[in-house]
Amino acid sequence: MNHEFYVNPLETRYSSKEMLSIFGAKNRAVLWRKLWLALAESQKELGLDISDKQLLQMRNNLDNIDFLAVAKKEQEVRHDVMAHVHVFGDAAPLAAPIIHLGATSCFVTDNADLLIYKSALELTKDKLELLLSKLKNFAIKHKDVPCLGFTHFQAAQLTTVGKRASLWMQDLLMDYDAIIHLLGDYKLRGVKGATGTQASFLHLFNGDGDKVKKLEKLVCDKMGIKDYFKVTGQTYPRKFDFSILSILSGIAQSAHKFGADMRLLMHKGEMDEPFEKSQIGSSAMAYKRNPMRSERICSLSRFVMSLPSNAAETAANQWFERTLDDSANRRLSLPQAFLGVDAVLNLYINVADGMSINEKVIEKDILEQLPFMVTEDILMECVKLGGDRQQLHERIRVHSMESVKNVKNGGTNDLIERIKSDKAFASIKNNLDNLLSPKNYIGRAVQQTEEFIKDCIDPILKNTKKLENLVPEIKV
Repeated sequence: MNHEFYVNPLETRYSSKEMLSIFGAKNRAVLWRKLWLALAESQKELGLDISDKQLLQMRNNLDNIDFLAVAKKEQEVRHDVMAHVHVFGDAAPLAAPIIHLGATSCFVTDNADLLIYKSALELTKDKLELLLSKLKNFAIKHKDVPCLGFTHFQAAQLTTVGKRASLWMQDLLMDYDAIIHLLGDYKLRGVKGATGTQASFLHLFNGDGDKVKKLEKLVCDKMGIKDYFKVTGQTYPRKFDFSILSILSGIAQSAHKFGADMRLLMHKGEMDEPFEKSQIGSSAMAYKRNPMRSERICSLSRFVMSLPSNAAETAANQWFERTLDDSANRRLSLPQAFLGVDAVLNLYINVADGMSINEKVIEKDILEQLPFMVTEDILMECVKLGGDRQQLHERIRVHSMESVKNVKNGGTNDLIERIKSDKAFASIKNNLDNLLSPKNYIGRAVQQTEEFIKDCIDPILKNTKKLENLVPEIKV
C-alpha cells in the first residue's frame, strides 16, 4: 500500500476480496473484451467478413491486458474505451480492424457494468442467505426466552429473544425478495449504436433489420443474459441504477436497525456482540466493552443509505439520448454502494454468528417491570372471585404510584409485596407467584417464530453448506 496518498477504506478496511474483485479493473476490462469478441463472433455468424484467425487472436488475449499501455494511451486520446480498443488491437493485431465494429462506447461500458452489478447482486444475495441462516440459528435457540418488549423505548409487553430476531429476519427477507425480483427481470443494454437506433448495424448489414435483431439476441445470449432493454438511447435507462441502489439502501436500513437494537441491548447489558480475547474497548477506559461492530454497521449503513439520491438525480438529468454527467458519479456511487453493503453484511454476519445473551440481566429487567404488567390479570382474577373492579383498580393505582416512587428513589419494584399485604387482594394471595411467570405473557411469540422460520426462511436456505465459504474475515 502507498502510504503517501488517500486510499478508499472500503478497499483497505471493510469490503471482501470477492466483492473487490468483481469491481476490479481486470474484471471490467476482460468483460469489455468478451463483449467485443461476442459482437465479432455474432457479426461473423450473420455474414460479415470476419475470419476465424481474427476471432482466435481475440479469444486468446481476453485477459492479456497491458494496463500501463492502456493508461498511456488514455493520456494521449482522453478516451478510456478507445484506449482499450487500441491496446486490444495491439495484442490481437489481425483483429484490430474489426474490434468495436459498429459499436459505441456504451456497448462495452453499459453492458459490462450491468454484468458486474449482476455478479455483485448475486454475491449480496448469497451473503443475505448466510446471514439469515445465522439469525435463524439464534432465533431457534432463544425462541422461548422471555424478554421485555419496547415501544418508544419504554418497557412494554413481553416478547422473546427469538421473536425479536425474527423481526430482524423479516426486514432482511424483504431485501432478499427485492434482489430475487430484480435478478429475475435482469436485462442488458444490448446492441443499440450511438443513439439507440441501431443505424450503424443496419448499415453494416445493408439494411437487413432482421439480422440486426438477431445480432442483438446473439450477443446477449453469448454474455449469459437473454433479455435486454428493447429501446434505449445511447445508455440503458439510468432509472435501473436507482432500482439497484434502492435495494442496497434497503439492506443498509435493515442492518442499521439491527445495529441500533444491538447497541441499545448492550447498553442495557442484555446482549453482547462478539468481543475477542485481546480486543481493546477504549484507549482510556480499559474496562469498556464498546459495541464497535454494531456501531460500524450503523456507520457504513448510513453511508449506503445516502447514495440512492445520486442515481435519482442522474436519471432525472439525462438529456434526450444521453449526457456524460452520469459517468464520474456512477464510477463512485454504484461500486461504493456495493462495497459498502458488502462491508455491512460481513459485520452483520460476524455479529449474528457470535452474539450472546445475558439471561440473568434479562430476567432482572423483566422482574423490574412485570409487576406492573400483571396488574390487569390480578384485577380480573379478583373480580372473578367476587371483588369490586373499581375499588380494586383504585387500590392497584395507589400501590403502583408508591412503587414507582420507590424505584425512582433507588429502591426496588415492591408492587407485588404491597399487593400481597393488602387485604383487598387476599383471595389471590397464594396464586400471585403463578401469575408472575414471564412465559404467561409472551403470547404466541414462540409459535410465531417457529412458523415464520418454517414458512419464510427455510424455503430459501436450501444449500447453506456452500454459503460457509463466504464466512467473512473482519479485518479491523
